[in-house]
Amino acid sequence: MNELKIIREYYKPIQPTVSANDDEISYQESKPNKEIQDFIYCFWQLKTQKPLKRNYNYRVVSDGCIDIFFDHKKPTENFVMGFCRKFVQFPIGKEFDYIGIRFLPSAFTHLFGVDAKTLSNQSQELNKILPNFSEWINSKINPADSFENITKILNEKIIKFSKNQDINYDQRFLNSLNLIFQKNGFLDTEKDLNTGLSSRQLRRIFNFYIGTTAKSFSNVVRFQHILNAKPSKQSLKENKLYFDVGFFDQAHFIKNFKIFYGVTPSEAFR
Repeated sequence: MNELKIIREYYKPIQPTVSANDDEISYQESKPNKEIQDFIYCFWQLKTQKPLKRNYNYRVVSDGCIDIFFDHKKPTENFVMGFCRKFVQFPIGKEFDYIGIRFLPSAFTHLFGVDAKTLSNQSQELNKILPNFSEWINSKINPADSFENITKILNEKIIKFSKNQDINYDQRFLNSLNLIFQKNGFLDTEKDLNTGLSSRQLRRIFNFYIGTTAKSFSNVVRFQHILNAKPSKQSLKENKLYFDVGFFDQAHFIKNFKIFYGVTPSEAFR
């Protein structure tokens, strides 16, 4: 599994749209067991603390990952969400409890052999993509179990599954990922990814493993780099972090940020 170690070391996908001090909705993450940490970034839970007065619109920011998720109270409702090239927002009701698995970029395809491009920019029923895994969730996840217990069950399942897989790694692809992470997504993917792949091969292999082109993925990595810096409205004005990753002015940065986050930096970091 060390082949994917570079991804875990360099990349930390953030989903920041639920406030930690929200008294109506809670969001928590749990780190995976060491044996699968090169595949899984985290297990997560999004739930209401009490019924809401109106339907909640959940916003998912672009993070370069693929997620499997299910309704804790009705595990038969399980889904997979592919790479999203822009933020996604959808209503999830007044009361909800979702649990998910966030796979690091390319890990889902390495594990399951699914063409990531077929999942991109949408959520699909898991039974149409991985019927056996969907059925396992149906039969093994107990709605009465705690998030902690469920993460133990998920850890055990994925550890066992990963040990039985004969995974092939394309070193040229992994070298390309390495360069993108080292440059925080700020590079010319046509010129700087000189890893032995032609432009056509690069496009094909990134579509297969990530679900989008190297350029589109690099833009998400650049966006996530800014989120990881934990900026504030003030620090963005003073430090102008966005210049360091290739934005030529504030207007360019704000427009790009809004595509991936759904709101402006001022709204996101107030």
